[in-house]
Formats: sequence, structure tokens, C-alpha cells
Amino acid sequence: MNFGLIIIGDEILSGKRADKHLAQAIRILGARGLQVTYAHYVGDDPQRITSTLATAFASGDVVFSFGGIGATPDDHTRQCAARALGCELRLHPQARDLIWERMQDIATETGQPFEPDRPDNQHRLNMGMFPAGAAIIPNPYNKIAGFSCQGAQGGAVHFVPGFPVMAWPMVEWVLDTHYALFFNQADWMEKSVIVMGAMEATLTPLMEDIERSHAVKVFSLPSVDHPTYGRHIELGVKGEAHAVEAAYAVLQQGLAGFGCTLGPEIVRTNT
Repeated sequence: MNFGLIIIGDEILSGKRADKHLAQAIRILGARGLQVTYAHYVGDDPQRITSTLATAFASGDVVFSFGGIGATPDDHTRQCAARALGCELRLHPQARDLIWERMQDIATETGQPFEPDRPDNQHRLNMGMFPAGAAIIPNPYNKIAGFSCQGAQGGAVHFVPGFPVMAWPMVEWVLDTHYALFFNQADWMEKSVIVMGAMEATLTPLMEDIERSHAVKVFSLPSVDHPTYGRHIELGVKGEAHAVEAAYAVLQQGLAGFGCTLGPEIVRTNT
């Protein structure tokens, strides 16, 4: 199963705020033996958001969408999700009740009467307007729910706020509630070695041979100014542990044939 991310907001693309979701999603998924397959960054343009979501719903993937589900003029995600699905926005009854609970909590905390008909409180109900058929994602921080929708082709998109303090526990809840069967299905491993004094073009045939003959991915990460190794390549293989061990042995043999100077090995696993 592929897990993708959509990170929405002009503030990310303009540099006003640095994205923290990608790095944390890698950690959250990695702790469960899963990996981020791709990430898309989209500004606050409704047409582009709608197109991106339509692709996600048609993908068959599990996608987490961060941001844009509030009720201010620059929040378009809820409306775009409905357009991408070809359905209407509807006030979700459970989301509505949770919004009222939150408003009552605030009134109690501030010593003010709870006035549900006040215009600002009525406006807050817009945060519970989800595409028809959506399911809610609980928000442990302030009770304002996120939502999940399923596309006709099987793609599931889970919508959470842009605020990390809310979004990250909501992503964990979605994974633990709906995708636990996929956790740690296989022992995943990444094994690499620091290679000095070699060029990527020279090593490419070896890399291609390994990918053809083993069920792994080969990767090459060159560096030109490392403080310890200087110019070097981190060359390795990743995949299921048993396949990685066999492929890495072939990689070592191939590097020996090139007479490369090797530095330390690096091993990463999901256990």
C-alpha cells in the first residue's frame, strides 16, 4: 500500500512557515513499519487543490491532506474535496456536536454565556461541513474534527488541520484505527556503504545489474563537501531484509572489483 501526503497552503510555498509535516509523517509511518511514498505541496488555489485531490481519490492510495479545512476565506480544502468527489458539502452531525461542545467549553472557561445563535458561533459550524458520506477524524486538541473520504477507485484521503499539534495525533489515530493490519508486514532494511574515489557513472552498471537480479531498490547519494568523508557516494540497497542482505553482498563484490576505497557501513531497519 502506498501512503502519500498533500500539504496545502501559500504560507508553506512562500516560506512564511517551514513545513514540518513531511519529516514527522516519515517518523510516524516509520514507527509502524510503513513509508511515505510521495508528497505534494499545493498553494491555496482551489482549482489546483481540486485537481490534486481528484488524483488522490483515483489513486487507490492512502493519502493524508494537511491544512485548509478551517472556515476562513483562504481555506478551500473542504469545498475542493467535495468538487473532486462530485458531491455536496453537508453538516456532519457528530462534527456539529463536537463544535458545540468546544464552544460551550470556551464559554465556561471565559465565564460567558453560551449563545449558539450568535453569528460567530453559527459561522464556526462551517468547520463541520464535509463532503457527503465523510467520516470524522477525532481532534484531541480542541475537538474540531477532521474527516476522511473514499474515492470511487478506492483511494482514501484523510483531511487534518495544518497545525502540527492537532494534525499529528490525528494521523496516528487514522493509522492505528484503519491500517493496523499493514504495520510491520515485512522486516524492512536499508544497507549502504560510504564509497570514496568513485564516480556515479562508473558504478551505474553495477547498480542496474543488482536491481535487475534482486527484489530491492538501489540508491546513490553523492556528496561533495562532507566534513568527514569529503567527496563521496553513499551507495546502498533497500527493501525486505532477506533480499537486502543478498543484494548487498553482490554490491560489495562489485565494489571490490572497482578497487574503491570504502568507509563505514550504514544499516537502517524498521524494527
